[in-house]
Amino acid sequence: MTVTVERALHATGLLAVFNAAGVLTLADVHIAQRVAVLGGETDENVHLAIALTVRALRMGSVCVELATARSTTAADEGVDVSTLPWPSPEAWHDACARSPVVGVPGRPLRLVNGLLYLDRYWREEELVRRQLQSRAAAPPLPVSLPALENDLDRLFESGAGKQRLAAAVCALRRVTVLAGGPGTGKTTTIARMLAVLCAQSSAPPRIALAAPTGKAAARLEEAVRSVTGLGLPPLEASTLHRLLGRRPGSRTRFKHHRAHRLPYDVVVVDETSMVSLTMTARLIEAVRPDARLILVGDPDQLASVEAGAVLGDIVAADGCPEPALAAALESLGSPADVVNGVVTLDRTWRFGGDIARLATAVRAGDADAVVSLLRSGSSQVEFVESADCPELRAEVLAALAQVASAAAAGDAPAALKALEAHRLLCAHRHGPYGVARWTNEIEQWLPADHPADLRPLLITANDYDNHLYNGDTGVVIQTPQGLRAAFARGGETVLIPPSRLSEAQPLYAMTVHRSQGSQFDRVSLVLPPATSPLLTRELFYTAVTRAQSGLRIVGSEDAVRAAVTRPIARASGLRESLGVPAV
Repeated sequence: MTVTVERALHATGLLAVFNAAGVLTLADVHIAQRVAVLGGETDENVHLAIALTVRALRMGSVCVELATARSTTAADEGVDVSTLPWPSPEAWHDACARSPVVGVPGRPLRLVNGLLYLDRYWREEELVRRQLQSRAAAPPLPVSLPALENDLDRLFESGAGKQRLAAAVCALRRVTVLAGGPGTGKTTTIARMLAVLCAQSSAPPRIALAAPTGKAAARLEEAVRSVTGLGLPPLEASTLHRLLGRRPGSRTRFKHHRAHRLPYDVVVVDETSMVSLTMTARLIEAVRPDARLILVGDPDQLASVEAGAVLGDIVAADGCPEPALAAALESLGSPADVVNGVVTLDRTWRFGGDIARLATAVRAGDADAVVSLLRSGSSQVEFVESADCPELRAEVLAALAQVASAAAAGDAPAALKALEAHRLLCAHRHGPYGVARWTNEIEQWLPADHPADLRPLLITANDYDNHLYNGDTGVVIQTPQGLRAAFARGGETVLIPPSRLSEAQPLYAMTVHRSQGSQFDRVSLVLPPATSPLLTRELFYTAVTRAQSGLRIVGSEDAVRAAVTRPIARASGLRESLGVPAV
């Protein structure tokens, strides 16, 4: 297969070879060359290690493991990287260890336990590790166990063992991780956890709800408010950027930090799988040491677009013993074997049947079971091995007709509800299997009398003036005042003149990444060929679990098998370091 790469004209040695093979980009090579020149490093093996560390960040990892780089590095377009002239792991490690650009503070890279980091990311990972361990080792929170047991019995029905355990852990521990797939009752559990904390406090605790995207924040707020009868105060959710206080011109520094902490007693973050290492570091240092932090999410979904997979690392890590927590949980009649404050909900309430079985098989990496279910003739799951799918066209047009009908009538809630009836998802943005191609295709499908102005919208960049965020979806509707773009906000609808929207595009299809935090009645997923590097287990699982009642997979069996058997491997040291006692 021919590889098209952007050549670094002045690259030499290993950098030139790996660039030509499609492993390293022009930017990887230039950064490595610049660091080497500034640090006086002449060893081409170290040059390669620097470039691969930069590349790792592009691929979502926070570091590169030198000993396994040959087997874990994937080149573009299916190049066989095993034939490249890789340095021997031992000599490579030694060369990096003695390099003038690696080591002590002030140098651009760190080598720790065979993992090579850019210094900034090592410091962020260390900050997260230290914060998590110090909060776990801090003196127990003042909790009356008899009163806590009464509150747990009052707020949780029999059979809600995992939910009850999560509430107990968040009352007893400063950091709690509530994990679970879609439909397992995470947001309902959040509401009851907060009710327990309110009952345990002499004064109402100050509570913050947040999520990485505006769409996820709106869903969190709406879901918590929908759980009635708990006596919770009215709660509003915000994006993490808004919670921390964004600074114009900076994506990594905020108003709230270790010297100016957040004022809240409880901070809840939903969809934590989408939160990068950098944002996690900024968040955890801004939360007061005596406050409770509750991280919620699905570790099997796609991780952050930026580097890091903190939620997955915490859930998978070994933990240090916490005798006080174990004793308290045992006295409450709850399981005492909680590690790193993680409680995983494993009962699905929102959807069941073949969609749930398919999600379980995907998560387990069982390609045979996945293919067998797809070919079973299920009424919930449809498998189409051809892009020419009349059923897909008919469903897309029917859904858009319902949206347009409600929009023409000026019924914003009905239009927004119709928008959630079906969603076409793609792995790619561009190319023959991407969002751009399918958007053009669907626009050609629309009948001549379809109202062009009354269309679904996707916000593609944060719009702080209008309180809209990247990934938000809405519908242009007809009102007595003219056209307005309708968006859902915490159970309510806001209307904005379309002329005020600076970054919006028609929504006929969207990437799986953008769909995170959303649910649709039915989903159609277009798979790229099996050779696509974007085709992973996490992407497939995320798409499958967006559907509530119906799922259509459009693609080949080879693509399905490739997705199920190709988990994302994000290198980091957090998973291992969390299990080592702090010194």
